Amino acid sequence: MKVRVHGRRRHYRTVDFDARTNEVVLIEQRKLPHYFEFTRTRTVQQTARAITNMTVRGAGAIGATAAFGLAQAACAFTGKTEPAFARHLLRAYDTLAASRPTAVDLVNAMNKVRAAMNGDHTIAQQQRFALQAARQFADDDVAHCQAIGRHGVKLIKNGMRVLTHCNAGWLAFVDVGSATAPLYAAQAKGKSFHVFCDETRPRSQGAALTAWELAQQGVSHEVIADNAAGHLMQRGEIDLVIVGSDRTLGRTGEVTNKIGTYTKAVLAARHRIPFYVAIPLSTIDWNLKSGLEIPIEEREDEEVLSAWGVDVRGRFLQVRVANPASAACNPAFDVTPPDLITGIITPRGIFGPKELWRERKRLNG
Repeated sequence: MKVRVHGRRRHYRTVDFDARTNEVVLIEQRKLPHYFEFTRTRTVQQTARAITNMTVRGAGAIGATAAFGLAQAACAFTGKTEPAFARHLLRAYDTLAASRPTAVDLVNAMNKVRAAMNGDHTIAQQQRFALQAARQFADDDVAHCQAIGRHGVKLIKNGMRVLTHCNAGWLAFVDVGSATAPLYAAQAKGKSFHVFCDETRPRSQGAALTAWELAQQGVSHEVIADNAAGHLMQRGEIDLVIVGSDRTLGRTGEVTNKIGTYTKAVLAARHRIPFYVAIPLSTIDWNLKSGLEIPIEEREDEEVLSAWGVDVRGRFLQVRVANPASAACNPAFDVTPPDLITGIITPRGIFGPKELWRERKRLNG
């Protein structure tokens, strides 16, 4: 996407890599929408921390970051022996995999990097192959999102009012986004529509990130409180829901996404509103057999008990909004069952959630 900075529009990617300095280059998403800045991570530990603290977040974006992080670790190795190199890579892999346990993209991305390194190669060759594979994952992520847009654009009709939840846009991927891809494709075709952005507490990714993206792109939109969606649905003011996913089970069609997604799916079913999930292929988990097996990340109390923003002088502030003596329960994701999902938009087409396993040969690659 293009971003207006100092009056000029330029194209940026959410995640990139500087091979000269062996640094992962990330948009600092915690400062959006107030400041558009980049940060660089110099070690695999810093890269993992950037995923954990949500400097970078979103399925494809953390997948690309993990892929670059593993390549970063490979290129940083200064030892001599293959066993030492293998141990070094395994430590880096485990560190990155643990950074966001619910998401599967980062594991799938690193597995692609490791597969590219397999074979009778020197350490120097493996280092080069690792970086090539990480770049390929990032490029594939963009291509997958563009394909999601081509398949999903037919769902967007003139005059539609579309609900989104969290941020499954450009910032959640290397570029374009998953849930936003059909919207951007529809805009390119001259279609007129309006987007309601769930604020998505407690991190407010909808209000801070999706709304910022749509504003940059000139898409008609409004931010709504999470609890307003049912009211709008009841009054016939929402025609379609599109969300993303951090892990979709290929065997069952269950979808893991930002907390509150399940609630929106229940509301959409109650009001007979189509509910779609947009995913790249790297978001599919072909191994787990039940949504109950998905590790649901529990994040810090402060995300629920506090709010963050800027004051009139542009200074970042944290403000306690909850009772000082109270603790918080803060699951970051929930699981939506397949019977509440109208369809899953993939780079290979739109499928019913229970069709994924039958189509696994077509989707698994």
